[in-house]
Amino acid sequence: MATAVGAQRAGDAETGRGSHLLFAFFRVAVALLWIENVGWKRPPDFGALRRFTGDAVEYPVFAPFSWVVEHVVLPNFTFFAWMTLLVEASIGAFLLIGLATRFWAVVGIGQSMAIMLSVMNAPNEWEWSYYLMILAHVALFATAAGRSYGLDGVLRPVWRRSESRLSHLALRLS
Repeated sequence: MATAVGAQRAGDAETGRGSHLLFAFFRVAVALLWIENVGWKRPPDFGALRRFTGDAVEYPVFAPFSWVVEHVVLPNFTFFAWMTLLVEASIGAFLLIGLATRFWAVVGIGQSMAIMLSVMNAPNEWEWSYYLMILAHVALFATAAGRSYGLDGVLRPVWRRSESRLSHLALRLS
């Protein structure tokens, strides 16, 4: 009887390890998606990004969003293009190393929604790709994927022992 219980616990440990590897793999895959997509947002003109941003006006998904893009984003495009590049590179970098993963998953949800509202009705777009991007970030958030072979997992014990507000915030973001 004790042997069966011991074997079951060993099996649970292996399953746990496998799950952690899967969470880490998934987190890194989503990170690489963002990093790869930063490559076509090239300063100083951000040509492809400008075209896709214009799709929000030409093929509206949600009228108030299209209005904001037309009257706020496009007239100040260079600023928003740099912010897009910075945010998307940050999502990719932080998810890659698994630091503040829950925070960056939420940012990824927001950015995925902005992309969806910009291009979902444009020709040759597959709307499910945007739903899947959002769901991927929800999964990263729900599983706290940075705790699996990421810096969140390494640093959480340190943050937990600390009394500082920054450590308590880091615990929440991880």
